[in-house]
Amino acid sequence: MEEMKNPYGTSILVPSVQELAKQKISSVPQRYVVLPQQHEDFPISHADLAFEIPVIDFQKLLSTEDGNSELSKFHFACKDWGFFQLVNHGVSPSLIEKVKLETQDFFNLPMSEKKKFWQTSQHVEGFGQAFVVGEEQNLDWADIYYMTTLPTHMRLPHLFPNLPLPFRETLEIYSEELKNLGNVIIKQMGIALNMDEKEMKELFEVDGMQSMRINYYPPCPEPEKVIGLTPHSDGGGLTILLQVSDVEGLQIKKDGIWVPVKPLPNAFIINIGDILEIVTNGIYRSIEHRAVVNSKKERLSFATFYSPRLESILGPASSLITKETPPKFKTIKTKEYLEGLFARKLDGKSYIDVMRI
Repeated sequence: MEEMKNPYGTSILVPSVQELAKQKISSVPQRYVVLPQQHEDFPISHADLAFEIPVIDFQKLLSTEDGNSELSKFHFACKDWGFFQLVNHGVSPSLIEKVKLETQDFFNLPMSEKKKFWQTSQHVEGFGQAFVVGEEQNLDWADIYYMTTLPTHMRLPHLFPNLPLPFRETLEIYSEELKNLGNVIIKQMGIALNMDEKEMKELFEVDGMQSMRINYYPPCPEPEKVIGLTPHSDGGGLTILLQVSDVEGLQIKKDGIWVPVKPLPNAFIINIGDILEIVTNGIYRSIEHRAVVNSKKERLSFATFYSPRLESILGPASSLITKETPPKFKTIKTKEYLEGLFARKLDGKSYIDVMRI
């Protein structure tokens, strides 16, 4: 069973950016300085409403009366944007508030406590950074906490079971709520695409994998010189993002321009990952996104990822393949796909390009 435990490989251990920022430094250490071209695209102003990501009402999506028009909106959002905000999603506001407060408390633990949850040379899970593959690599201005949550047998024994209370109990409930929400969103995608219902169900619902990544972006003395999160598309299937603090920072690449996302109260930000681009044979697209940081305020966000179960075979859904639409991507075991993903540094959509036929 041990080799099943860790499909995510390892990441080179790096110092905590949160601890570095506490030292009230006036300039950024060289290893965090990114090339000017990573900042050269100017974001659009919020006044340009044509460049606001779509908003989907979950209750309307599921209702038989509003379903069809909302389903068309949903299909367009997945196809044209790869991102949308989900409102009326049914996850209780009080649970979301608990997650936000307890997440902040978790990142405010003293370093002596956090050390128990730090990455090791064997696992990428825990506090640290992911996708660090070389000693000379530029680092993001962020600390993350990453862990597998479902299926439960894949949880690392020193992480989830040892989380402080009440955080552990809150995450247990949140994990289950988001699993149910994720399954319904993915089912609706299958409906919008006229896919064979079994295909999405078998990939994601039976022992599908859920992992969580909390991102902490400390204030930075020179925010124009760093990046909070390197531009990339998500390698998994579906991402459900909760904005924890009210500081903006997420930007998505639309038509070659970085568009800032303005999170709505009590909404989730949902995006398509590379796996769903592969499964939908390129109809739904994973979109490059990044995080920028603030000179005065910290920012926290909480991403929950869905991927198919490790034993599954990943490739374009057979119900979407015709003579006119041949497969655009290779077929591969999900376990091999994830191992390849975590062995690389983040770099735009470079990993899904490896999967193209």
